[in-house]
Amino acid sequence: MDSPDRATTPLLRGDDGTHHPIGWDEAFQTFVDQVRGVQERHGKDSVAFLSTGQIPSEEMAFLGALARFGMGIKHCDGNTRQCMATAATAYKESFGFDAPPYTYDDYEQSDCLVFIGANPCIAHPIMWERVLRNQKRPEIIVIDPRRTETAMAASQHLQIRPKNDLALLYAITNYLIENDFVDHDFVSANTTGFEQLRDTVASYDIDAVASQAGVSPAAIRRAAETIGKGTAVSLWWTMGVNQSYQGTRTAQAIINIALITGNIGRPGTGANSITGQCNAMGSRLWSNTTSLIGHHRFDDETDRRKVAGALGMDLDCIPTEGSWKYDRIIEGVRRGEIKGLWIIATNPAHTWIDQSDVRELFGKLEFMAVQDMYHNTETAQHADLILPSAGWGEKEGTFINSERRIGLIKKVRRAPGQALADFHIFRGIAHYWGVAEQFAEWTDPEAVFRILQRVSRDQPCDMTGIDGYRELDACGGIQWPWSQADAEKYGEPPQQRRLFSDGRFFHEDGKARLIVDDVVPMPEPPDSTFPITLLTGRGTVSQWHTQTRTRQSPVLRLLYPNEAYVEINPVDADELEIEHGQKVRVQSRRGQVIVTACVTATVRRGQAFIPMHYDTTNQLTLSHFDPHSGQPSYKDCAVRIIPQSN
Repeated sequence: MDSPDRATTPLLRGDDGTHHPIGWDEAFQTFVDQVRGVQERHGKDSVAFLSTGQIPSEEMAFLGALARFGMGIKHCDGNTRQCMATAATAYKESFGFDAPPYTYDDYEQSDCLVFIGANPCIAHPIMWERVLRNQKRPEIIVIDPRRTETAMAASQHLQIRPKNDLALLYAITNYLIENDFVDHDFVSANTTGFEQLRDTVASYDIDAVASQAGVSPAAIRRAAETIGKGTAVSLWWTMGVNQSYQGTRTAQAIINIALITGNIGRPGTGANSITGQCNAMGSRLWSNTTSLIGHHRFDDETDRRKVAGALGMDLDCIPTEGSWKYDRIIEGVRRGEIKGLWIIATNPAHTWIDQSDVRELFGKLEFMAVQDMYHNTETAQHADLILPSAGWGEKEGTFINSERRIGLIKKVRRAPGQALADFHIFRGIAHYWGVAEQFAEWTDPEAVFRILQRVSRDQPCDMTGIDGYRELDACGGIQWPWSQADAEKYGEPPQQRRLFSDGRFFHEDGKARLIVDDVVPMPEPPDSTFPITLLTGRGTVSQWHTQTRTRQSPVLRLLYPNEAYVEINPVDADELEIEHGQKVRVQSRRGQVIVTACVTATVRRGQAFIPMHYDTTNQLTLSHFDPHSGQPSYKDCAVRIIPQSN
């Protein structure tokens, strides 16, 4: 928080190409003049914004409402498209709403935990502590191409070849059905699509899938037996599933297993997506981007009227269609359709797939504003205007975590210099844009929380029963839904509440959908020229995302390599005549990077791993996306590794 890299005053790029400090009045006026100028020259749809999962829900809602309802900006998305869009899409299609069903207590209640593409030992260490506290001595099954820290602690590790997870899950599903590990009463009463699921997975024979996936048939059967015989089985996934070109169907294959075995709605069960960013769940509900605020629909007039009434705004302010997704916004810059970009608390110059491409695209913009805690992020370096924002301990609001728990954050210090809470930056922009009256009720974060409660009424995320920040603070957080009717009936909210304990889901017929599809081949498989599949992901517990904050800590910097490295299997290293610690060149069809070789058996032959935290990693990745969620697939591209002379 006290880093010398903090942005403490607005900065404007001058004629000399460098950033110069200016006051807030000039910053607000410049922002408004530039955005309006772009819209006047190219149309209102020529400006877009890209936001985050790391600001409070009240600020996300203010941003989305101001931009879409006040400024006429149509296209907007968040960096949650890069991490949680797949999970949100999978839940919405399967359950009828983006609704993670679990509580953190389930880590301690399961007799079998299955982690697919998840490494909570380092990525979610507090959750992993709860796994270690489980008194049932549970079976821990890990499905992951790498021998991660979690895999090392597991009782079973299916170390599959990359992108074989969907076929593997279908083979497990087939085994469960063939051996009658199915809760037929639950399936009949509470789901649709079982026959199609059964018929489709019947072709996924364990022996054939095992050969393709690179694991033994016995290992798959053992895992399937463990799941089938478990009394409280929970299945957990993160980016290894979400960041995939077939991630939505893979997540739904996990959901299918939970549903057909009746492992949902009970302690220790569930098909459970773990979020990464502190308020990714809040972004999914309140950002007002591809879905109308509160998970309503832009194309539903009833929803639009409800939202307009709850916000006290004219119906004409509410658009009738959602935004382009993140990848389409970037493509819009490429095509010259997007000429202005407002980026809030995210760093796409580092994080976006095929990074060199997006950095070049920023040069095509007529105006780019970056709103961030730090003035020197890779993205801020391209900005025309930098708006300095406060951090999490310098403002108030609410976050929503993976288990749907709404928690209060408190201001404990002043932001440095002239930095403002994003909330107050949005208020300033509203004033200078001339729409302050439209947002007259949006006076402070708690006032906006009350507005969001009105918007949530009768939604699956209904939170009308919460008595403001006071009750959130007193309870240590409250899970949604907690409606006014719940509060009147039960009084204080229980600490642990699971969804679907009654078998009722959020589709109109109350039933969950069992969704199945064909397995799609890897778009860029390894070949003789690029023989190695590159994986990317979390490197260590002390690194996070683009290291914008974690690299500011001297303590954390001691706990991970400061320079990028690549994990290489010892057999591959021997064949390539690469030694541990040697510099190597990693090349893909898009770019190349020089990194340090880490020779280790954590990756299989024919695979390599580079942590996502370094600013060079995404120079290699292949730009392709899940067709349902629009989420980038970061974890499969072909590379070659060439030793460099020391």
